[in-house]
Amino acid sequence: MKSSTESLVRRDEPLAWQDDGVVWGSDRIADMLRELDIPYLIVNPGSSYRGLHDSLVNHLGNRDPQMIVVLHEEHAVAIAHGYAKVTGKPIGAALHANVGLMHGSMAIYDAWVDRAPVIILGATGPVDAAKRRPWIDWIHTVQDQGALIRHFVKWDAQPASIPAALEALLRAKQIATTAPQGPVYVCFDAGLQESRCDEDYPLPDPARYLPPPPARPADELIKQAASWLSQAKRPVILAGRVSRSESGWADRIRLAETLQAQVLTDLKVGAAFPTDHPLHAAPCGMFLNPQSAKVLREADVVLSLDWLDLAGTLKQAWGSEPVGSRIIQVSVDHYSHNGWSMDHQGLPPVDLFLLSEPEPAVALLNEHVTPRRVPPPPPAPVARPTIPEDPSSPLTVPTVAAVLRKVVGTMPVCLTRLPLSWSGEFWDFKHPLDFLGYDGGGGVGSGPGMAIGSALALKGSDRLPVALIGDGDYMMGNNALWTAANAGIPMLMIVCNNRSFFNDEIHQERVARQRGRPVENRWIGQRIDEPAPDLAAIARAQGLTGIGPVRRTEELERVLTEAVAAVRGGGIVVVDAVVQPGYNPAMTAGLTRSH
Repeated sequence: MKSSTESLVRRDEPLAWQDDGVVWGSDRIADMLRELDIPYLIVNPGSSYRGLHDSLVNHLGNRDPQMIVVLHEEHAVAIAHGYAKVTGKPIGAALHANVGLMHGSMAIYDAWVDRAPVIILGATGPVDAAKRRPWIDWIHTVQDQGALIRHFVKWDAQPASIPAALEALLRAKQIATTAPQGPVYVCFDAGLQESRCDEDYPLPDPARYLPPPPARPADELIKQAASWLSQAKRPVILAGRVSRSESGWADRIRLAETLQAQVLTDLKVGAAFPTDHPLHAAPCGMFLNPQSAKVLREADVVLSLDWLDLAGTLKQAWGSEPVGSRIIQVSVDHYSHNGWSMDHQGLPPVDLFLLSEPEPAVALLNEHVTPRRVPPPPPAPVARPTIPEDPSSPLTVPTVAAVLRKVVGTMPVCLTRLPLSWSGEFWDFKHPLDFLGYDGGGGVGSGPGMAIGSALALKGSDRLPVALIGDGDYMMGNNALWTAANAGIPMLMIVCNNRSFFNDEIHQERVARQRGRPVENRWIGQRIDEPAPDLAAIARAQGLTGIGPVRRTEELERVLTEAVAAVRGGGIVVVDAVVQPGYNPAMTAGLTRSH
């Protein structure tokens, strides 16, 4: 990766001007953003932060942070969220007044549920009513702007002075990057931004305001957990929300191999363990499949590494019976549970709770576990999708996966997003950046923006960013693609286009069956057809290369070969792949279960 001091995206140079020596409030705010090493600020322009906008351009020269323009505030937050999923570090998203905050709120919720660090900067019309312009400043000023999103951010502030603004930014980054990570919001008064600084406000040293180091579990608890795992007959590791760290990845492999423990992973979060490893017990998914449910039910000791929805997963394996395994939970996630949103999921039974992030706990367990001298469990059978023999066969999502695997060969790929119709056997994850997980909050329309943010973070690396998304997600968020073209962010997006909000067709089928009504009507009110939107044309209209609709296997291989070559050369390509609708059985069962 290049450092934040290097411009990774196309940038317009500001015109040179003669500094008159006057310092404005927003100048000091911009200076603090630079000191905090915020490389990018994703913005949809708004008059409420016109002062800060001027300072970023004419005071800092649009460098560190560099502004990247979006066409909708939701995309600003989604891009910052996608960037954080690769780097684990925050960049900024600027939202205009109360209306921009309302636009961006769904993406903020996604980042909250996904525990992603995003620094959201907002602004309000002048708090001092005497300074407000008629009409517009009044409708863009609210009494307590942070109240709009307070339930799903870690912290918010509306500083009333420049020293308070500098401190708020320091605290915002500290809180956003302290586990469990999450979005924060700082709202700047437009009047404060546009005020002259009558005195010099020295910038605090960010090195003195860093987040705390990761929590370390008590020694006696680590020893107890190590003893249970070492003496277990059938230990299972649930590798959940972990970092993109290569050292953490290696530590998890070491722990599993020492214990000969089977490992399960989850498609709702990023790659956590090599899925081609013999100890990876079953293909990953959004829900347990029969094979993974059997492995979990037979375990006598389960180590949960911040597994997303531990209670729900145990219920999938054990049903209404009491959980018969000893459960070791490694997590600090409960610090973010506030009761407004149910994203905390069910309350799991836990026999030993290690108050820690997964990485430090695994490193300590590796110091204390003893090898289990048992034969390794048999490797899980995996049925890889293959390319149909008939090249004129209609496309399915498994076929898209098989063709893409063939086209990319051994080149390193980052799957920045996958559709709900994906299944774990379609692709092996061999590195923590092979797959980044989902959006957290299930907000349709997040895919394009998050894919762009991840591709921004990967630019300059050797990884090919590939997003596979559904057509509903694409249609809700497709104007985010203009930003990729404007900023020159290479990426490949494959739209798995079943011309339906198919997730809801499954739900409507379930209700119809339950009520003895015709399931053939499930498509009504769900289909994205008649007319079918021209997805490739939408991409071309925004300056990208758009290809499709592609309907046959032979055509897809040719198109993807050309698309990958174009992206490797700096291009941005969207491929409309028309696929047959359908989910794997575990996904369908998980979506339609009653409890």
